[in-house]
Amino acid sequence: MTRPVVVVTRRWPEEVEADLAADFDVRLNRDDHPFSADELKEALRTADALLPTVSDKLTADVLSVEPLRAKIIANFGVGFNHIDVSAAKARGLAVSNTPDVLTDATADTAMTLLLMVARRAGEGERHVRSKAWTGWRPTHMLGTHVTGKTLGLVGMGRIARAVARRAHHGFGMKVSFHDPYPPSPQEAAALGAEPVESLEEVFTRSDFVSLHCPATPETRHLVNAERLRLMKKGAFLINTARGDVVDEAALVEALKSGVIAGAGLDVFEKEPSVTEDLLTLENVVLLPHLGSATRETRIAMGMRSLENLRLYFAGKPLRDKVA
Repeated sequence: MTRPVVVVTRRWPEEVEADLAADFDVRLNRDDHPFSADELKEALRTADALLPTVSDKLTADVLSVEPLRAKIIANFGVGFNHIDVSAAKARGLAVSNTPDVLTDATADTAMTLLLMVARRAGEGERHVRSKAWTGWRPTHMLGTHVTGKTLGLVGMGRIARAVARRAHHGFGMKVSFHDPYPPSPQEAAALGAEPVESLEEVFTRSDFVSLHCPATPETRHLVNAERLRLMKKGAFLINTARGDVVDEAALVEALKSGVIAGAGLDVFEKEPSVTEDLLTLENVVLLPHLGSATRETRIAMGMRSLENLRLYFAGKPLRDKVA
């Protein structure tokens, strides 16, 4: 029996690649280069399944390829704003993602950014590496206390709830959140989290604002100059969601002018490009999209993609259907 042909656009953990090869005719990206639009089109023309990542821009143009052989896009990642889902659906392509398995790793990254920017850890490490440190002194590189402060969450999905648990139970933080689809009052209370009526209230009352909303046309530039001005002068913005939720130009201006105290960013508006001014600011911690970057999590993500593939080609419902 002929096995379905699948194209994997980037290298995956070797355990996952081995399991894929056991069930499918796998074409791997051996040198792990970013696929061009033409390479994505060729994969859709010649394979039965495409396994992309967040770096693959599956636009309406790419998805309009003829002839179209592919039947499913099994995305490696929970976010799918890089895929024109409407265009995929119109072409009869199934789309799946990998929710659940990256919750804890991404929540850990959000807390890492929060702690680093509050305690000036990135700046301090650069200080030591540059041999500028002359020794301990009482007023050197003072940061901001985290314990007992107020954390505001934009969105209250799986990752935000995991962050709330860490912040409240681990650091005694007060937690407030806004989400149009909130958890039950009992679940929110167990996390020490208080719902508020508006996004504006989250920005106004919080010492740290952490973003946990999907990237959609409605959330693009949700964090703009107006909302940044609502934040406390000593407050910090944390983003492990998606880069285009933040207007980076407005954020740079707010950081330069002291409208807010700092930011911790794992994602960027035009990723992998980073606004040049962000690279020069000391009150920003920048990470290269490490939210799910643990070996355990990336294996679990790959296995979840593989599970969706197996289900699809067995004629069964997808576990994680996006379209």
